[in-house]
Amino acid sequence: MHVHTLIVGAGPGGLACARMLAEHGLKPLVIERKESIGGKVCAGGITWGGLISRVPADLAEKSFPVQHIITPLQRICIEEPTPIIATVNRVKLGRYMSQQAITAGAEIMTGWQVKRIHGQELTMEHKDTRQQQSITFDYLVGADGSSSMVRRHVGLASTRIGIGITYQISGDLTDMEWHLNNRYFGNGYGWIFPHGNTVSIGAYAPKATMPAALLKKGLLTWAERLGFPLGQEQARAEYINFDYQGWKFGRTFLVGDAAGLASGLTGEGIYPAILSGEEVARTIINPDIRSMVMEKLIHKHRLHSRMVRLTSLNSAFNCLAGEGVALGLRCGVIKFNKLEMAV
Repeated sequence: MHVHTLIVGAGPGGLACARMLAEHGLKPLVIERKESIGGKVCAGGITWGGLISRVPADLAEKSFPVQHIITPLQRICIEEPTPIIATVNRVKLGRYMSQQAITAGAEIMTGWQVKRIHGQELTMEHKDTRQQQSITFDYLVGADGSSSMVRRHVGLASTRIGIGITYQISGDLTDMEWHLNNRYFGNGYGWIFPHGNTVSIGAYAPKATMPAALLKKGLLTWAERLGFPLGQEQARAEYINFDYQGWKFGRTFLVGDAAGLASGLTGEGIYPAILSGEEVARTIINPDIRSMVMEKLIHKHRLHSRMVRLTSLNSAFNCLAGEGVALGLRCGVIKFNKLEMAV
C-alpha cells in the first residue's frame, strides 16, 4: 500500500493536517493506535479568539468572560466584554475534526500501532487481530503525542516534559479558576475548569521540578482544602512534551506534542497542535513557503520555556514570580492572553 502522506496520530494536529491536505486533493491516510478518536487527559480549555473561532459554537460546553487567578496573597479577576476561554469536550472535538477530515477526502484507520519505520516504509500492527501491514509514503507526519515514535525515528529524545493530572467530577460550577501556589504545584498551577454538568479539577507542573507522585499529593491536599474530596475519584494523567527541537526533517514532519510544541508554562497543546498541523499541510502542498505562523508559534513557545527555566531556580523566586504575575494582571501591565498559549 502506498500513500502520498501518512499521518501517525488522530489528535487535533493530525486531523487538522489531514483535512487541509485532503481539501487540496492529496488523499492522506491517518493511522491511530486507539480504537476511538478524541479521548485524552485534558482540562479542555480553549481561547475564545483562538480555537473556538474554528469550530462550531455548540462544541463549547461553557464560556467564561471572567478568569479568576488565585495566589497565596492575591485573588484577582480578569474580565472582558466577550468570553476569554471556553471549555470543550475532547471526544466531541475529535469526532467533529475527524468528520471534517473524512468529508474532505482523508482516510482514517483506528486500532493500528506503529511497529517500525524504515526509510519511506512504516509497518503497523492491529491491536486486536495482530495483523501486520506495511505502508510506503512520500511524506510522513508525526502527530502521535508526547511519546511519539515518529519523533524517535528522526532521532529526537524528550527531556523537557510536563505532567498533567485531572479529575473529572460531577458538578455545575460557574467560575474558571487558576491557582498559583508553589507549596502544592511547584512552578506549575492548579485549575478548576467547569464543563457542562461536570468540572475538571487538576494540576500541571514540569516533571523536573515536581515529580508525578508529589504533584498528585499536592493536588489532593489542595482540592480537599477547597471542599473537593478527590481521594475516591479516578485520576487521569498525561505526559506533556515541550522539548521543541524542530518540526521539519526532510520529508518527515512533527506537529503538536510530537514536536514538543505544547507550552511548558501551562501545559496547553490543543491550539499549537492544530496550528502546526495546518502549517505542515501547507508546507507539504507548497514546500517553498515560509511559515510565519510557525515562526510566531515557536517564538511564543520559547518565551514560555524561558519562564519555566526562571521559575525553576528556587521556590522563593517561583513564589515571587507568581505574585508578580498576578499583580501585573491586576494592574493591566500583563495581559492574560500573553500568558496563555492559545489554550
